[in-house]
Amino acid sequence: MSGVVATQEKWNKIYSSAESVGDAVAVLKENSHLLPAQGQALELACGMGRNALFLARQGLETAAWDISDVAIQRLNEEAKAQNFSAGFHAQIRDVVKEPMLPNSFDVIVVSYFLDRSLVPAIQDALRSGGLLFYQTFSRLQVDESGPRNPDFRLADNELLSLFSQMRLLVYREDGCVGDHEKGFRNEVKMVAQKR
Repeated sequence: MSGVVATQEKWNKIYSSAESVGDAVAVLKENSHLLPAQGQALELACGMGRNALFLARQGLETAAWDISDVAIQRLNEEAKAQNFSAGFHAQIRDVVKEPMLPNSFDVIVVSYFLDRSLVPAIQDALRSGGLLFYQTFSRLQVDESGPRNPDFRLADNELLSLFSQMRLLVYREDGCVGDHEKGFRNEVKMVAQKR
């Protein structure tokens, strides 16, 4: 079994048993005031598309890509139920093998997906002034939530380094400092703008 097929089967199994799409991630909800009034948006490695649906509700023409055909089928059903058929495009796509084209999007959202090799493609895919909303797991964790493999977790301030060519608008990484029962733990969130 190839790596792509194994990955697709793994995520198909997860999304087959998922109960609902869920809410958009915090970095997007808390900073939605930064979104443009119109334009093209992409949720990369979208899963069941919670962020894509949020972007569509904000009036953006929205694409959602994921390797899981089960997730994309469920997302298309949800988009149809919410009357997002026009201007909403969910597609089965291996984003590593088929990255975005340059200057394609005004907004890109990435949540709980980390493939460092895609960083240049993500930056190139944004149009000038375009926004990147990124939220994923950190190695600075206070509990065992998230992936066990450190390759799928960001090192301390790594997201800042990966996207250092962009203009930073919002960044939060509480790490393990202070009261672990409060704050934003185990994850990093960032909004950055292409110069």
